[in-house]
Amino acid sequence: MVETILQHWIFTRFAFPFLLVFFIVFAILEKTKIFGEGKKQINALVSFIIGLIFIGVAYTTEVVTNMVLFLTVALITMFIAMLIWGFIAGEAKIEGKPVKIIFGVALAIAVIIALLWSTGYYDNMYTWLFKQDWSGTFWTNLLFIAAIIGAVVFAMKGSSGGKS
Repeated sequence: MVETILQHWIFTRFAFPFLLVFFIVFAILEKTKIFGEGKKQINALVSFIIGLIFIGVAYTTEVVTNMVLFLTVALITMFIAMLIWGFIAGEAKIEGKPVKIIFGVALAIAVIIALLWSTGYYDNMYTWLFKQDWSGTFWTNLLFIAAIIGAVVFAMKGSSGGKS
């Protein structure tokens, strides 16, 4: 696999985590003015020391790196979901709450499937859900229960629809 300079261990284990902590602590110190107004040098020095202490402990660096990776994937997933929702709803005003719910559920399913596919878990999930000994019975029973619930909901709506 080709490694870029930004994937080098010096950047991923030291430089990027240090810079992230340094800038976040510096921004917090600037905003809160703990050391007083116009004390940028003190804020920078304290941020620098906290950043060095942070990268000195491997466990904290790994935890924050994993959290940032999760945040990045979650933000991009939400962005794609909102982008697709914008294509679905757009300027056209979708009338009726059931239609919005149906589109929302379809969008959620599509985003989950896309996320499973892009992470490589789709084949494992598909095999687990549909290629097991118990899969056929499970899906048959689930569809049967869904049909019964749908019939009951339809019957309840139909019987109370004429009353005011």
